[in-house]
Amino acid sequence: MSINVSEGPAPTPAAPPLSAAGHTPHAVVTARDVVRRYGDGDTAVDALRGVSVDIAEGRLTAVMGPSGSGKSTLMHILAGLDTPTSGEVTVAGIDITNLDDNALTRLRRDHIGFIFQFFNLLPMLTAAENIVLPLKLAGGKADPAWLAELVGKVGLGDRLSHRPSELSGGQQQRVAVARALVSRPSVMFADEPTGNLDSTTGGEILALLRDSVDTLGQTTVMVTHDAHAAAIADRVLFLADGQIVRDLGRSTAHEILDALETLGGAGDEPSASGDERSEADEADEADEAGKR
Repeated sequence: MSINVSEGPAPTPAAPPLSAAGHTPHAVVTARDVVRRYGDGDTAVDALRGVSVDIAEGRLTAVMGPSGSGKSTLMHILAGLDTPTSGEVTVAGIDITNLDDNALTRLRRDHIGFIFQFFNLLPMLTAAENIVLPLKLAGGKADPAWLAELVGKVGLGDRLSHRPSELSGGQQQRVAVARALVSRPSVMFADEPTGNLDSTTGGEILALLRDSVDTLGQTTVMVTHDAHAAAIADRVLFLADGQIVRDLGRSTAHEILDALETLGGAGDEPSASGDERSEADEADEADEAGKR
């Protein structure tokens, strides 16, 4: 198949960012008092403990926290991959809390795009076939003009006939980004999208995610442990012990590392001292340039 491209104590959460017109952006995803409990009785573990959050339209929101903080659980629940023990979640105005499996499958197909750390491409399909797979499964077809724009944005015009084994890691993740965007989802979830890439290639993927927000208005939620990745976000949520404990607007890598340090016991997060702090200092100038 080919694509014809010619066709500490928790501070008070910050208020959502304002749009250029001075209005609070519409929330595409909302969570209210979400609890996720695993197990029963004395062995029960609350991965999420009463989380409430709004994910603003046309914004990139990063979610950070130490190992076991609940960040992946939160993403899975917001994306309809897991069900809360209690609380309410809406996506694109749809209350997904009590949907059955078939309805959740349709919701994910119609409203949600996914980018994973390990790409999750089908090895027997070409890059082109992987990109349009969500549309094919839904019984639809890609708009040629949109597909051409998308392929151009991710820079894959000369790699569409290649299978994943013939692509570099960065090229595979570009395919995954295009696949997530092809159905124009209400919200795109990225789970450690640069975790399996070198720093240069990871930076290119982050630039693609940032561009999809800035030029396409794509609402995006990114779970990451990397302060440099989170520095491209419009908002950074910090989780600890199953709760949102800090909510920052757009920040530099240095500021994000400082915020992580205040959480204590940052687990798998990068430290804010020594060489790591030096790297963050060096990244600040690039972060600021990206904001402009």
